[in-house]
Amino acid sequence: MCTHDHDALPAPDAALARRSVIAGAAALAGIGLLPASAAAADSRSRAPESAHYKGQPQSPAPMIIEGGTLVDPDTGDAVEDAVVVLVDGRVAAAGDRQSTRRAVASVADRATVVDATGRFVLPGLVDAHVHANALEDARLILSHGATTVRSGSSSFYQDVALAALPRWAPGLSPRMHAAGLFVSPELGDSVLADPALAPLAALSDGVREASDLAYLTRNNVKRGATVIKTRANPRAGLAEQDPLELVYGQEQISAIVAASKKAGVLCHAYSAEGIDGAVRAGVRSIEHGVFVSEATLAEMAKRGTAFTPTLSGIASMADSTDPVLAERGREYTPVLQEAIRAAAEAGVTVVAGTDSFGTDVTPIGTEARWLAEAGLSPLQALRSVTTAPARLLGVERSVGRLVRGAQADVVLLDRDPLADAAALEAVSAVVAQGVLVREAA
Repeated sequence: MCTHDHDALPAPDAALARRSVIAGAAALAGIGLLPASAAAADSRSRAPESAHYKGQPQSPAPMIIEGGTLVDPDTGDAVEDAVVVLVDGRVAAAGDRQSTRRAVASVADRATVVDATGRFVLPGLVDAHVHANALEDARLILSHGATTVRSGSSSFYQDVALAALPRWAPGLSPRMHAAGLFVSPELGDSVLADPALAPLAALSDGVREASDLAYLTRNNVKRGATVIKTRANPRAGLAEQDPLELVYGQEQISAIVAASKKAGVLCHAYSAEGIDGAVRAGVRSIEHGVFVSEATLAEMAKRGTAFTPTLSGIASMADSTDPVLAERGREYTPVLQEAIRAAAEAGVTVVAGTDSFGTDVTPIGTEARWLAEAGLSPLQALRSVTTAPARLLGVERSVGRLVRGAQADVVLLDRDPLADAAALEAVSAVVAQGVLVREAA
């Protein structure tokens, strides 16, 4: 629900050179706090521009995960006593013991073996809306099973820096689809993230004109953003703001979409007018979307616009000590639950996003459970954290399923997610980029 300010972090040193912005963002993200297990990787990847660094990225040892029930979110099928073989950061084989025996034999003498007996084996989960500004944020998100995430923006391009880590330090951070800076009228201290943004600090009414919106969007892409985050309405999680006011209309959002090129635009929106304008402007997904109309849902289905309701975040406002936020939580939650049911019935793709910010991390499995309680079937809830967001991000060939050639991201669950979506909260082990980052004692 974006209860946070995106410019709340301290500004980088004023002497930070333009070509070192990404390195500075990495420093802000807390790379100095690496655990001992990642120290070697850190020592080889501190160069400001890794493209010119002479070292070689790490290659994790092969891994065999055996004995569990392999679940395919795409088909809903399950294979008992299955084996998954991971080699060089990819799935070399996945299936029953007979079909995987050659792959097992090829690495058996050097592979780490994980016993998954009694557990359910899934691809790494996807959280389609997070705000990770530091390594600790990324670690917590990863520990709950989200091995791929889409950023909902950061303050100083920390998400762009985090996106570079998996190649050099596997298992340290989820695969990040970075948004860079929030395309919003008020940039605050985020204007210091890049000297190229200095002209925007002089705008008396903030970043509102189409040419300025396009400039900021293009700068995000230039800095390494692969998705763009903007807004139609203010934040619901700040009591002093009215989340139904219009910030950007269709014409302004169209300028952002046009400048984003191949980067899909996600739009923070609450009001029926704001949501509809964003959809017609061509955004890739609507975030929050509480008061979406039936007509707009029909348009979303027609256009293939996805819906990321962040339901658990909206519902959590009901527990706020602030009476305004508590009332919004109580009012918005049932409306959003109905919107989710209507979206599913209309054929709109519903994807799960927690809107986690900093170390205040909601497990992605919790969001899936909330979506199921709103009306999605267990299989639909499972797809909302696997195949659906993978397609939204354009990585469906490598994320969301455990098939040959897919990324080496695996989650083990203690319960069957095809029977109960709440099982997605029962994460007992996480493999990210071929590295075991969590295993229950």
